[in-house]
Amino acid sequence: MSTHTSLDSPCLGFCTTALGDDICKSCGRTFEEVTRWIVMSPEEKADVWARLNRDGWWDAQRRKMQRQT
Repeated sequence: MSTHTSLDSPCLGFCTTALGDDICKSCGRTFEEVTRWIVMSPEEKADVWARLNRDGWWDAQRRKMQRQT
């Protein structure tokens, strides 16, 4: 499992929370995490990254996107 905490955001550019999803089908963040990301503390962001990495969400979505290109 890789970690991606060096990136500014887990956003992959296809946000589904704007379409009404509670959890973005692209990056795996909740609506609240997406909307608060720019004001979250480094610790809060690290907690989100840890969950996304632990769950493998971000890597799975990235692989899916790479297959589509």
